[in-house]
Amino acid sequence: MSDKLREGHEFARLLAIVRELRERCPWDREQTLAGTGKFLIEEAYEVADAIEQEDSQAIVEELGDLLVQVLLAAVIAQQHNALDSARMLQLAADKLVRRHPHVYADAEAHTSNEVITQWNRIKNDERKARGFGSALDGIAASLPALTRAQKLGARARQAGMDWADIHQVLAQVREEMDEVEGALAQGDDDGAASELGDMLLALANAPRFIGHDAEEVLRRSCNKFIGRFQLVEQLAHRRGLKLDRMTPAEVDSLWKEAKKLEPAAK
Repeated sequence: MSDKLREGHEFARLLAIVRELRERCPWDREQTLAGTGKFLIEEAYEVADAIEQEDSQAIVEELGDLLVQVLLAAVIAQQHNALDSARMLQLAADKLVRRHPHVYADAEAHTSNEVITQWNRIKNDERKARGFGSALDGIAASLPALTRAQKLGARARQAGMDWADIHQVLAQVREEMDEVEGALAQGDDDGAASELGDMLLALANAPRFIGHDAEEVLRRSCNKFIGRFQLVEQLAHRRGLKLDRMTPAEVDSLWKEAKKLEPAAK
């Protein structure tokens, strides 16, 4: 059996199993279309984590788990006459063909930047055809706030409004930070929270000016924090210390020591 035939066979088998479980498994029968969203998000993040860790076995498993959730959502939607699976696959394929005219038509795109420019132009035309009036229409409100903030900035840039460079972004961040301080000085916690939101919105857009993704850089920093904190815990344990009984200065001293040890621990 060729690889293509095997792929088709295994896909059909998996879809059949998902459908059978929907009919025969009590848990699967109880699932609703609205409830599948959280599982899709969880599995997508587990895929991203496996990719980040460069764990080939985990990537295979997590992609499979994500596909199961996609198929379960499709099966449930189909049962409620909200979806035609064949139509769904057709639309997805048609969209890919439509957005790659340099492959399937007579357009030309010789670099990634040219492909992206062409892709964005086609998407804009699609949004207009669907009746979207604003360049920001169509960005899902359910996206993680960090990702949504970056997409809003990128979409605004396509429409002609953006900071000139990362230095302007950082200047905006500093301006918002001053406004946070001003609100705090007046005892206005709600106002400070609002200004913090504005600061985070600006800061979320800084990475794209230097060719990075906000979600990725923050995720790496989270992982770095975990590694350093665990080193701090280890140092404290070896010395018979309890972090919750140490002064902030003592904890900070351990943190600085952990930073120095970090390269050797990687």
